[in-house]
Amino acid sequence: MNWKEITTLEEWNDIFAKSSERGQVILKHSTTCPVSANAIHEYEDYLKSTPNQEVDYTLVKVIESRPVSNKITEDLNVKHESPQIIYIKDKAKYWTASHWSVTKAHMTAVLD
Repeated sequence: MNWKEITTLEEWNDIFAKSSERGQVILKHSTTCPVSANAIHEYEDYLKSTPNQEVDYTLVKVIESRPVSNKITEDLNVKHESPQIIYIKDKAKYWTASHWSVTKAHMTAVLD
């Protein structure tokens, strides 16, 4: 798998800082939601194909890592949704999609 899960605010702060040098994609995932289960499959399908190598890919479980999820919402000034994919560049939200819009085709269109 080409993504890593983060669970701490320190890990989020590192990713947020790194977005000044390199694109960062965060998938906010709910382990109890069927729509989110579909979104993670789409995320994995994108990563199994030919993902943009200039971007780092991260997963945050919104229930298990709520403080991290809340901090992402606060730092990027985006309304919390789940599932939600957020593309960050230069410490700012560049693109976001949620629910059924989290698709391999949508990621390919934006990231490639």
